[in-house]
Amino acid sequence: MRVFIIVLSCLWAVSAQAQGFFSLGSDSLGSDEDSRKWEAVGRLDVPGDAFCTGALISPDLVITAAHCLFDPNTGARVPIDDIKFLAGWRVGRAAAYRRVRQAVHLPDYDFNGPADTDRVRKDLALIQLQHPIKNTTITPFAIGARPAKGADVGVVSYGHDRSEAPTLEDVCRVLSRQGGIFVLSCEVEFGASGSPVFSFAPDGTPSIVSVVSAKARDENTGAAISLAVSLDAPLGVLRTLISEGVGLPRGLTHQTAGTRNENTGAKFIRP
Repeated sequence: MRVFIIVLSCLWAVSAQAQGFFSLGSDSLGSDEDSRKWEAVGRLDVPGDAFCTGALISPDLVITAAHCLFDPNTGARVPIDDIKFLAGWRVGRAAAYRRVRQAVHLPDYDFNGPADTDRVRKDLALIQLQHPIKNTTITPFAIGARPAKGADVGVVSYGHDRSEAPTLEDVCRVLSRQGGIFVLSCEVEFGASGSPVFSFAPDGTPSIVSVVSAKARDENTGAAISLAVSLDAPLGVLRTLISEGVGLPRGLTHQTAGTRNENTGAKFIRP
């Protein structure tokens, strides 16, 4: 059985000097032509000049990692008024800018719990924007079928040393599936939390099949890997919570218009 050293991806402070693009096995999406079809991926900014990555799955819904909704210093939920989604953020400009109406994570996710695989497989959140993004150049991504072991996938993400434009890593694959977690050969960095994992149709059309939760390293080979969350049942739970207004701030009313614990032999390190 593979043994992994796992570091949960945490938010990284945005530096004004962080203009470079991460290029190891990846393609920068810094030009208009390169970034056009990826503008539904955006930077999710939170207080303290920190960020994660998120992606539109409908005009008003953004999928990301649950731990992006928490202050890594205090462990408390970040007020939704302080969260901003910058769709297609690139070199100081966003294709669309939205504040957040409500945000939900899986009910049994515990940010302050043990840093183990059980927490990783529950590390999924859904954010509803205050206003839908109806920009014709920004097309939300469809949700694709769960990828098989060995399937080729791609990750589009922002990172601590490439905060001003996203990067596409399109040469990685699914190494294994472990009880609601995908082990990927994709190499991610801090800030990539919540990044969409894509599969590609024969014509190249991308669809989201998972969300990045953690960066990791294979103790046997030393290879950099990442862990991503399965969307199958969890996404349905999150959609229901949004429809019921569970993530609305206190005082607002909603207007209608089984996990498994598995020992993988992993060694975990708190961020």
